[in-house]
Amino acid sequence: MKKSNKLPENWGRREVLRSILFTAGAASVPTWLAGCVGGSSSSGPVAGATPSATPPPVPDTKQLVGRFANIGPLGAPDVNGVRTPDGFSTRVVAINGELPQPGGMSVAGPQTGGIGNRPWHIFPDGAGVVPRANGGWIYVSNSEVPGVGSLGFTFPELADVASAIEEFTPGLAQVGTLVFDPDGTIVDSYTILSGTTFNCAGCITPWQTWLSCEEFPNGQVWECDPYQPGEGLARPTLGFFSHEAIAIDAGNRMLYLTEDMPDGRFYRWLPDPADWPEGAERAALQAGRLQVLCVDGDGVAGAVNGPQPIRWVDARNPHEPQHQNRLPESSEFDGGEGVWYFQGIVYFATKGDDRIWAIDVAAQTIEVIYDRATAQAPNDILSGVDNLFVTAQGDVLVAEDGGDMQVVVILPDRTLKPLLQVTGQDASEIAGIAFSPDGRRMYFSSDRGGRNGLGGFTNGLGMIYELMLPEGL
Repeated sequence: MKKSNKLPENWGRREVLRSILFTAGAASVPTWLAGCVGGSSSSGPVAGATPSATPPPVPDTKQLVGRFANIGPLGAPDVNGVRTPDGFSTRVVAINGELPQPGGMSVAGPQTGGIGNRPWHIFPDGAGVVPRANGGWIYVSNSEVPGVGSLGFTFPELADVASAIEEFTPGLAQVGTLVFDPDGTIVDSYTILSGTTFNCAGCITPWQTWLSCEEFPNGQVWECDPYQPGEGLARPTLGFFSHEAIAIDAGNRMLYLTEDMPDGRFYRWLPDPADWPEGAERAALQAGRLQVLCVDGDGVAGAVNGPQPIRWVDARNPHEPQHQNRLPESSEFDGGEGVWYFQGIVYFATKGDDRIWAIDVAAQTIEVIYDRATAQAPNDILSGVDNLFVTAQGDVLVAEDGGDMQVVVILPDRTLKPLLQVTGQDASEIAGIAFSPDGRRMYFSSDRGGRNGLGGFTNGLGMIYELMLPEGL
């Protein structure tokens, strides 16, 4: 691992702001958040969720044209400061420090009263949606608050010391929810995890729990029940490293995990037979093998020119921090970000080189499907790659951390289109893309957006948007 006290040139806003937060101290953290404590480390199944045994079938990849293939150019910013194509509209549904409102947040200013028993959390990042029995849904959102352990992320030479101190210092991050009725009314808001550190992304499992990832060198994955207030359960079998995001291949009973470090690796987790038996609705996530990706052929660099063969090796000392246990044959990926499994392909992003990768699970190959350094106009509009979401029609939605504060669509034919752009919040990033079960509403966060005091929005401590899609799309 290369050690330096100089900020890397490819750092996004997240890394710079994290460094500023540590330099300035914790005084800027709201006082209500300082009460977050605890976090269970016990194991066992999460109760209360509604299981879903297998994902619904999706069309043949060869027939996909993309849900957003025919959207038009972005228009002028709307009242919420968001540029969208014609026919789309937006609503603000949560703002840091304010109680969510049934009909969404007023543009004019904060409102009295509201839903839930605590203000919306700061720095909302990765997110997902689970369905409710009444036809509504629950939006689950991580809070990416740094802690002592995050010092090891910003300054790798401090990773060991910072991780040791983190063990005795309750984190200030959490996971919150927005509960929607079928008509889009917000009816509740509560916390399902607290006391953790720098919770970045994660994923909704096929059995409708939320896996929340801690992004620091000794970070863990926590499984949470979105359907009721409570605390998550640590899943140490999924490894100790700077977790960013997770994708699940339920058919093959495998999990794929990204690591957000300059010398990060790409991982998969294979359950022990008793942990996820064939035909079982869910994995217990208590026992399995953590493996690391090795790119053969022309290696990682060659993947820009075409598919390269891959293989997997068991991680060294999987119950120890992986930055201390690098395997020489494993391949480096510069800042792993979002990851998504779709129809036999595992897509993931790396921010250090602005690339989107695709692993063919059956062929066991890897290739780069977007490379900022070699992209040609008009397909060069994507930079600061971060969270990913793949639609059932094969669109790869990429949220920008930096760049132009856009969500950019990579269509199945690998052409690019902007889906939206947030204006006036240049110190923020977009994350937390998720859709309502009917696909009509898309949610996303500006994790450092907020009110400007004049009836509009600017940089702040985080807010959640809803994008309403036009009829027929």
